[in-house]
Order: sequence, then structure tokens, then C-alpha cells
Amino acid sequence: MGRRKSIAPNKSLESISLNKSTLTLGRDLILGQSVLISAFFAGLVATLVTVAIEKWGGLTGGILGTIPSTIVPAAAGMYLVGGEIALIKSMAIIPLGMLVNGIFLTVWIILPPHLSQRANPLLITTISALIIWTLSAIIMLRVADIALDNDLSPGTLGLIGLLLLLFLSVIVNWRATETPKGKHPVSLIVLICRGLAAAIAIAIAVWLSSQGQPLVAGIAAVFPAIFLTSMVALWMAQGPTVPRGAAGPMMLGGVSVAVYAIVSIWALPQYGVLFGSAIAWIIAVIGWSIPAYVILSKRNTSIGLKA
Repeated sequence: MGRRKSIAPNKSLESISLNKSTLTLGRDLILGQSVLISAFFAGLVATLVTVAIEKWGGLTGGILGTIPSTIVPAAAGMYLVGGEIALIKSMAIIPLGMLVNGIFLTVWIILPPHLSQRANPLLITTISALIIWTLSAIIMLRVADIALDNDLSPGTLGLIGLLLLLFLSVIVNWRATETPKGKHPVSLIVLICRGLAAAIAIAIAVWLSSQGQPLVAGIAAVFPAIFLTSMVALWMAQGPTVPRGAAGPMMLGGVSVAVYAIVSIWALPQYGVLFGSAIAWIIAVIGWSIPAYVILSKRNTSIGLKA
């Protein structure tokens, strides 16, 4: 009896240690799968947007090519790895992140015409846009931190970001501009690099969420990998006109990502990853992407611009 009593605590400790190891291993496996799946899907979708703009023009490719895509696996990965709290905080910052992306795209509209006589206008525009994006992202993160620390709810923060994004998108797209198709195909190497850039950005976002950095993960999830590689790839293949024409519609189409983020805060915890993601995607596409495309298409057609 005494021997059994002396061994039981050791067995209990071994059992607890084994259970902890099993839980840690299971969590690491879920994290690894979430990161890989999110990164793969992001990279695949990223390569398709450039092709869409090249084939169908800036209006169709810009809006329909920016329907919620990489945000879908990113949100699912954050929810699976970090839980509901991480999902809420990460998705609440997405509309502000898309606002920062809108500012990024605005640089590609405004700056190139002023660089026509300068050497390396593409390089200057790219560096300028990335610097402005970084500064804007830092400011947005600081604002979000202060707002949440002062008891502003994540949902309210997301709605404020959405309204600001809508305001900027409408201003940029108020004047109709030509959105031509590309005349030269984008090279396979550029498409591969573009997919890798988007995949890396989303993988980092999911990983950051698992490390307890949901706000930073939210910004990382909307790092303009797709927008940046789209602008650079299209400029290199078609010249500055095609990416400038696509920037406005891409910004307007990107509003659907913010809509998806806000809806996912409710839908994923309520209906699970699969059905919740489907519900959020359908609401974002039917509620925003398709109406935005129809309105801009009719507007451009009525004044005789190329879509």
C-alpha cells in the first residue's frame, strides 16, 4: 500500500506533463495548418487579380478582383489559433487597415503624372507609397490602441474605419477615369513573386495573432501585398496608365474586405468557421462588390469611357 501511494503522485505528474505536451503539440499543428492554408490561398488569389485586370480592364478586374479573398483564410486562421477575442480585435482593425491601403493606392493615382520627366518613376512611386503606408499604419495602430483603451468597442471602431474608407473611396472614384485593359501579358516570374509576397504577408498575420498581437496581426493581414504587386507588375508590363486606372476601382472594391471583416466578428463565432465564412463572404459580395461594379460600369458606359 505504501509503495502504491509513493508511485501514484509520480504517475499523476507524468500524466499532467503528457497532457500538456499533447495540448501544445495539437495547438502547434493547428497553427501550422492555419498558417500554411492561409498563405497558400492568399498566394493563389493574389496571382489572379493581376490577370483579371490585364484581361478585363481596371474596372472589372479592380473591383471583382478585390472581393474578399485573402481575408477569408486569415480570419479563419486567427479564430482557430487565437479564439474569439483575437478574431474580434484583429477584424475590428481591418477597416482602418483598408483605409491605409486606400491612402497607399491614392499615391499611385496622384504621384506618377508628376514623375513623367524623372528617372525611375516606378521606383520613386513604389518607395513613396510604402513609406506613406508605413506611417499611416503606425498612426492607425496608435489611434486604435487609444480608442480601445478608452472603452470604445471593437465593433464601433470597425464601423468608424468603414465609414472613413467609404468616404475616401467615393472621393477618389467621383471623377470617371479611363480603366483600360492591358496589352502585354504579365510574366510568369512576376506572377509567382506576387503570389509569394501575399502568402508571406498573410502567414505572418496569422502567426502574429497566435502570439497575442491581434491589432498588429490585423494590420499585417491587410499589408498591401496584392495592391503593391498589382501596381508594380502592371506598370512593368503595361506602363503607368493601366495601374493608375485600376487603383480607384481596387480601392472601392476593397471596401468589401472591410465589410467581410465586420460581419465575420459575428458570423464565425455564431456559425463556425465554414458557414460563418460563407455568410460573411456572401454579404460582402452581394451587399457591396456587385453593386459597386454595376454603378461604376453604368457610369463609365454612359460617358463613353473604356471599362
